[in-house]
Formats: sequence, structure tokens, C-alpha cells
Amino acid sequence: MTKIAVVGTGYVGAVVATSLASIGHQVVGVEIDRARLESLQAGIVPFHEPGLSELVTAQLEKASLSFTDSYETAIGGADVAFLCVGTPPSPDGSPDTTYVENAARSISEWITSPMVVVTKSTVPIGSGRWLNDLIADDRASVVSNPEFLREGTALNDFLHPDRVVLGSNDPGAIATMVEVYRPILEQTFTGGRPDLRPGLVRTNLETAEIVKYAANAFLAMKISFINEVAMIADAVGADVTEVATAIGMDQRIGSSFLGAGIGWGGSCFGKDLAALRATAHRHGVESLITGAVVAVNDHQIDFVAEKVSKHIDLAGAEIALLGLAFKPGTDDLRDAPSLKLARHLLDSGATVTAYDPVVGAVSGMDDLKVAPSWRDAVAGADATVVITEWDEFLSINLAALAESMDGALFVDARNAFDAAAATDAGLSYVGVGRAAPTS
Repeated sequence: MTKIAVVGTGYVGAVVATSLASIGHQVVGVEIDRARLESLQAGIVPFHEPGLSELVTAQLEKASLSFTDSYETAIGGADVAFLCVGTPPSPDGSPDTTYVENAARSISEWITSPMVVVTKSTVPIGSGRWLNDLIADDRASVVSNPEFLREGTALNDFLHPDRVVLGSNDPGAIATMVEVYRPILEQTFTGGRPDLRPGLVRTNLETAEIVKYAANAFLAMKISFINEVAMIADAVGADVTEVATAIGMDQRIGSSFLGAGIGWGGSCFGKDLAALRATAHRHGVESLITGAVVAVNDHQIDFVAEKVSKHIDLAGAEIALLGLAFKPGTDDLRDAPSLKLARHLLDSGATVTAYDPVVGAVSGMDDLKVAPSWRDAVAGADATVVITEWDEFLSINLAALAESMDGALFVDARNAFDAAAATDAGLSYVGVGRAAPTS
């Protein structure tokens, strides 16, 4: 058992702390926000992540997990401290490391024995060396251990990762982290199945730091690429879903992240692309691809909005949005395409009513109505736009939906529905990069 402190218990920190406790470590989460602290101490996770609340409660009951606002309590005698605080974007796109600096200074005050300080926060490239200098304690070594958590599947992503990346200039610190991750690396908590064992990458600080940015930039690029192909498919009468299936069979390409639609959102892709571009600019490198990835994604909102306006007059129209969260499995609205599209439609004179299974309200958009069910959202609508492919929506009786609407326009902004089935239900189906079904 390793004594571990996790500083910052937001989305990443709560998942990291709870998962590490579940594989046998003694974990203390540090949270200075009083409301969040009290919530976690009561076993209540203040955001939606499937399975996390149950696992937090179980680890609290086992006393393998606790939460405090005292650095002294958490850091004193700890073997490892994970930095999981926020790094919001600065005006130039680079991450703001204020919270990281404050946390590192607080850690340095309470180091009592040799410790590994691990950066889980997505920090600027070069931050590892900066943190070593900032902490300035021979007993502390910094390891970059980027996270690859997806909202909605975060626990599985942490406990069953594709790879564990450990970057440091101290081989002893990497060895310590290998021991921390050994149950995951060897999957001893699942019976040692070799097919579940992740890869292990040992490297230096800078390489580990750039891995996270490169991974997210590449995934965002795949989405923007297939969305650009969808625009071409729309123009020539092809079906982008079939194109994606065919090229995804190529092992060099793969099928993941080839779903054309309204574009990517969330807290990571946009921020990490901006940070990578800022790093490139700072070092005199022109980052052409990342700029194009963002431009295509921004255009997708207009692309989908035009699909609505091509068929109905937006001024005075009643439009239903199915889904607000940027993806299924989360209540996260950060950089959500739904809100950008809603703003576009509202500013064009439409009335917009949305429904999401886990999002109950939208701060700062008083003119956006939020309904208690999909039936309430689509009742009397001239058009329905599917934004988030929740399972609840995929099981909707399309004939009942068509009957509830005043109009028939059904814009599938995630290509999640069978076009022929929607047409047979009496809807006027419009997808993204999909030829209209023939009768």
C-alpha cells in the first residue's frame, strides 16, 4: 500500500483518487472548496460520471479514501502527490498554471520524506522542470503522468487504460510510479488477464507532457477530417457514414472518432489544441494543421444550422433540441455544440426548447427553454435537431415523435438514426453528409 495525496478533486482528481484507493492504496484527496469538500466527504460527487458516486461511497466505507482541506494532513508522510488542479486557458491559449503553482508551493511546505510529485493536470510543455525548481526540495522528484480520461467512461479509462505514460529525469521516481500502477499494469484486480494489460511508456518529462496534447489534437483532427468529408459528401450525394466504415477498415486509420456530425466539444480538445498552438508559436513553429482542425469544427455549427434554415424559416420557428451535454454519459456543457447552435437559432428569431437526460438547466441562457422530457421538448415543434446521442433518444418511437411535432423536419446532427426508418415514421430526415433516403 502506498500513501497517496491527490491535490484537486474536480473531474480528474476525483476519478484518480477513487480509482487509486480501489486498487489498494491509501488516498487522501485535498479540496479547498468547502462545498465540494463536504459533498465528497458525504459520498456525493458534484458532477455526473457513471459509477463514480458508488465507488467513492465504497472506498469511504473501507477507509481507503478520505478528503480534507489540510495539506499538512495529506502531504505529511505521503509517498506520492498527484497534482490534479485546473489549468484554464490564458488569453493566448496557453494553460494558466496559477493553481498548479499554488498547489506546488503548498506541497513543498509539508514534505517530510522522499516524495514523487505527479502532474496529472494538463500543463505547458516544460512545466516538469519548472515544478522541480519551484518545489526546490531534494526529497521531491517530478513525474509527468498525463491522463486520458473520457467523460462518461472515466473509471474504465483509468483502471483499464491503453497505456500508462511516465516521464521523469529521475529513474527512481519512475520506478516508484510503476509500483503505484502495478495492479493496473498487471491487472491483478481482474485476475491478471494479459489481454487487459496496458502498455507502459517510460520517457523524459517533455515527451510525456507533449503526449497528451498530441493525442487530443490527433483525435480532434480525425473528427474535423470526417466532418469536412461530410460536407463534400453532402455536395455530391454520397453517404459519409459508409465512407467512414470503409476507410475505418484500414488498420492504419481505424474506425474510432470517424463519426461525422455537429463537431467536438468539451473541456479538453479546444483547450489542448490552443495550448499546442501557443507552444508552437512560442518556439517559432507554424502550426497549420491544428488551426485547420479548429476552423472546421467552428464551421460545423453553421453547417448544421444551414440544414435547418434551408427547410424552414427560422424567424418564429419552434425548434426542439434533443441533447445538451457535449457527449453522452456526462452533464458537461463546456464548449458544447448544443449551446452554440441554440445561440445561433435564437439569434435568428427561433424559439428553442431543449431536453437532456442529465442536464436540467443552462446558466446564462435565459432565452433557452429546457423541458422535463423529450416529449415536452418536441411538442408542437417545427423541427427537431438531435445533438447528443443518448441511449434514451436512440430508443424513441419515431412515429410518436412525428405525431407530437407540428412540422416534420428531423435533423440528425450525429447521424445516429436510420434514415429510412425516420422517413417511414413520417419525418423529413436530414443527416450530416448523408444523401436523403429515397422512397
